[in-house]
This record gives sequence, C-alpha cells and structure tokens, in this order.
Amino acid sequence: MFHLIATLIAAAVAGYIASSFLHTSLSLGMTIVLGLVGGFVGSFVLGLIGIHGSGLIGTTIVSTIGALCTVWIAGKIMK
Repeated sequence: MFHLIATLIAAAVAGYIASSFLHTSLSLGMTIVLGLVGGFVGSFVLGLIGIHGSGLIGTTIVSTIGALCTVWIAGKIMK
C-alpha cells in the first residue's frame, strides 16, 4: 500500500517538475494528471529496456522521464 502511495506522490511531483522544466502553460491539475500518466508510461517504457526505479528517488526519476515525454506531447497537442 505504501508503495502505491509513494508512486502516486512521486508521479505528481514528476509532473510538476516536467511542467516547470518545459515551461508549459498547463494548469496544476492537468500537470498532476499528466505526471501520473507519465509515471506509468515511464515505468512501462523503461521497464521494457530493463531500467526500474526503486525507492522514492528512483521512482521519482523514472516518473520524471515519463512525465517529460507526456507533458511535451500534451503541450504540442494543446497548441
């Protein structure tokens, strides 16, 4: 249960980091949702090549990579 909560928090933080890094004008709610989606995308894609995040920091890094991709794509679609 703790792992799920930690993953959700890490993904939400990752969405905020990705949005700040990419300077998007998305709302905070949309940023958090895209961070959550990006967290799952990052875990899936990096898991395919054998990279897994462990612990809060590893999960946040993997989630941030996925969130960067997801926020970037959403920014291009929303324009």
